[in-house]
Amino acid sequence: MSLAVEQSSGLLTTAHFVPSPNCDERPAGVLPELIVVHGISLPPNEFGGPWIEALFTNMLDPLAHPYFQAIHQLRTSAHLLIRRDGELLQYVPLQLRAWHAGVSAYAGRERCNDFSIGIELEGSDTVPYETAQYIMLAKVITLLRTAYPSLRQAPIVGHSDIAPGRKTDPGVCFDWLHLHALLQGHRSS
Repeated sequence: MSLAVEQSSGLLTTAHFVPSPNCDERPAGVLPELIVVHGISLPPNEFGGPWIEALFTNMLDPLAHPYFQAIHQLRTSAHLLIRRDGELLQYVPLQLRAWHAGVSAYAGRERCNDFSIGIELEGSDTVPYETAQYIMLAKVITLLRTAYPSLRQAPIVGHSDIAPGRKTDPGVCFDWLHLHALLQGHRSS
């Protein structure tokens, strides 16, 4: 099965769907017009394991790691997560508002959750992302731009771009030029 959007459900066909309660309806008449790339690892700088899913489903055990004591009560999510090996997971249907951006603004517009799609990459600011992640991210962005007219010309930004001083992800190791080259390749094929 190839990657596609099921329009009625807002789910990607090849993504493993794990519903997060941390979402709600977008404001009336507001469509996604921005794509936000994030980086996440739990615990910090450790990859694999069930912790991201546990956080996004409000099941993070504060006793499982000292870092979790400070974050286990957060109510956060993203539409999509791309694991280190390129595996694609979905937590929030695309038509809903995922709680990924927090206090944020883009081009003078506040509350980026209202008008964006949030894509998490399993990673950290200081560790290079994997080739499989860039490939999947480019496929997902290309699909979103094809499936949703409001995203055709959507800017792609980092969490750090919409919440400067508060967030640093996807970090200095994220290769924006590589992503844009892959997107150009998808556009010309």
